[in-house]
Amino acid sequence: MLHFADSLTFSGRKVVAAWAALPFPALSGSSLPDVLSAHQQDVPWKFLSSWKEQKVSCCFAQSVVLRGICQEKATSCPGQPRSPLHSCESPEQVLQQYIHTQFPGAFSTSHVLQQPCHTRPPFPQFFSPLLSRRGFLLDKAQGSSSAAVESIPVLAALQSSPVLHWLLSGLCRELRAPRARRWSSFCTAGLEHDDFQEALEELRSLAQCYEPGSGASEDEADSD
Repeated sequence: MLHFADSLTFSGRKVVAAWAALPFPALSGSSLPDVLSAHQQDVPWKFLSSWKEQKVSCCFAQSVVLRGICQEKATSCPGQPRSPLHSCESPEQVLQQYIHTQFPGAFSTSHVLQQPCHTRPPFPQFFSPLLSRRGFLLDKAQGSSSAAVESIPVLAALQSSPVLHWLLSGLCRELRAPRARRWSSFCTAGLEHDDFQEALEELRSLAQCYEPGSGASEDEADSD
């Protein structure tokens, strides 16, 4: 995972953020172009950090993997395509087209796998009754006697994005708060005050690398 994250970071950046849609919000019988066309204003995956919710409108680099939905036909309507996504010939092209539309100019890789994520026991059954056994959304909730969810479509992504500026800056502010000086565990662990201040400065500098409009992102835009 460390080497994979390194492949998505450059210009002084060292951290990536994890996102996921578990399960991927797809109606039973719908195609991938149908699902993604319904999310043109906002991507259907969520930030996994405990930090406050952030909307992502751009990123520097990302890798996206979708599992368990490519069994459906890529084009659901005959004749004239309803959108550029419906004109794609494969699920891989659909996902790639969607990502490039949502994050133009970003370095992006995408993969579509047929195998879903299996959720048979001992996987916890915390799913909504609006899910079918295959993890697709239903129009009506299943009854209490229905079978458990056996598999789900999943989308996961790693992103180097400006969201990390707010997360790392917030962490830096928390560590600079007066209560941090009362953490006796720092002294117990042998951490010197100068070392602590140096680590805070490095964290602040790292956060600046993710700031929108920073020199690093401008250099990347020029190189593109």
